[in-house]
Parts: sequence; structure tokens; C-alpha cells
Amino acid sequence: MRRVKKKIGYRGQADPHRINKRITSDPIRLVHEGESEIVSLSEALKLADEAELDLVEISPNAKPPVCKILDYKKFLFEQKKKLKEQKANQVKTVIKEIRFGPNTDDHDIEFKRKHAEKFLQEGNKVRAYVFFRGRSIVHKERGELLLLQFAEKLADVSKLEQLPRLEGKKMIIMLAPKK
Repeated sequence: MRRVKKKIGYRGQADPHRINKRITSDPIRLVHEGESEIVSLSEALKLADEAELDLVEISPNAKPPVCKILDYKKFLFEQKKKLKEQKANQVKTVIKEIRFGPNTDDHDIEFKRKHAEKFLQEGNKVRAYVFFRGRSIVHKERGELLLLQFAEKLADVSKLEQLPRLEGKKMIIMLAPKK
């Protein structure tokens, strides 16, 4: 089996689009100056050459493939800029963890509730869990009761996303901030 080399473009990455002579489909749908028409590949290449721009295959899977006449470097720059903006506007969800033992005292629960409330007000999710050590796993109902009471105390600032569930030696609940 022969290996096919990819054309390496800007910064050592393979070009995501076929441009000019690398376009193989004929005929193509040419989008230029707000108009769309079906033309032969040679005619489209001639138009692109006259305008001193590139013929870029935008949608290769369409029937016929869609191509545009534009400045390819500028097109790539604008695409990267849009991607960067989208990334900056994305909201990253952070999950904060709060750990309990099955015999955690009321004062400690209240202390941890204040921390969880602060996390939730910052917009983070909270994963609260009871960690069972040794034979304490016999008292699963204590852990479940503790987590449900914890969730009930935070009901005004959070909503319960996941009911208590045992995963190995941990019983876990997930709390999400109310909008």
C-alpha cells in the first residue's frame, strides 16, 4: 500500500481546504460577489486568476461542491480569529469537591455548607461525597442521610443534579448553582 503525502501548509499543518489546482470536482457551484452559479472548474480558476485571488473549496461534500473566490490567507486568519473569540466566550464549568466522613459532626457540616454556598455563588458546581473507610461502609444509610441533609440546606442556592449514588467507597451527590 502506498503512502500519500499530505500537502503541508502554514506552520506545518495540513491545509483544511483544497485551493486552486488541488480542486478536482467539475462542475462546481461558485459563490462570488453575493451570487451563486454552477460553472466549470476551468472557468472558475480563470475568474480567480483574473481577480488575483484564490479559488477555495468551502463545502466539498455538497453536490456540486461549493467554492469561493477569496484571499485564502485572509480567510484563514479570519477563521482563526472567530475560533479564538468562541473559545474566549466559552464558559468553563469548574467542579469543587467537598468531602465528608460518615460520622461528620453538625458543626463541621455547617462549616462545609458555607464553603459550598460560596462555590455555588461563584457559579461552580459542587460534588459532595462521603468517603467510607474500612468497615464504615456498613452504614451506607448514614452517608446517604448526611448528603441529603446537606443538599436540603443548600436548596435555596443550588439544585440537586444527581441523587446520592455509591461508587466504590464513595457516596456522591452533584449540586449545580441556580440561575
